[in-house]
Amino acid sequence: MYTDFTFSIIKPNAVRTGKTGPILAMINEAGFEIAAMRMVRLTKPQAESFYAIHNGKPFFEGLIEFMTSGPVVVMILRHENAVEQFRKLIGSTDPAKAEPGTIRKLYAVSVQMNAVHGSDSVENAAIEAGFFFSRIERFL
Repeated sequence: MYTDFTFSIIKPNAVRTGKTGPILAMINEAGFEIAAMRMVRLTKPQAESFYAIHNGKPFFEGLIEFMTSGPVVVMILRHENAVEQFRKLIGSTDPAKAEPGTIRKLYAVSVQMNAVHGSDSVENAAIEAGFFFSRIERFL
């Protein structure tokens, strides 16, 4: 399996507040290649399916409401050690704990509204990318 890729979402709050451009610039400046990108607006069933792992958790309904509140930008990114390198670039889920200069430190509002999603493993990156892009191998 090709391992030098990851999946990311620029979340509704970042899109809504005009942070898509600055976030994409940071991604490019960090040496990532954007192999695939598109803007989508998740329906409630799509969001519930994508975040099914969190179903039943106290934050699930709020997460679904947030992720369907506006368009998102989904991407397949290429880079050596992409998952690890991208997680360093985006920083901690909690922006208050994120390292200075990371995407979440700069653009997140809260843990839930943390500006970006990044896959936590190559396996999950393949699953998540496959949710939004058919035949992801053509992008890798």
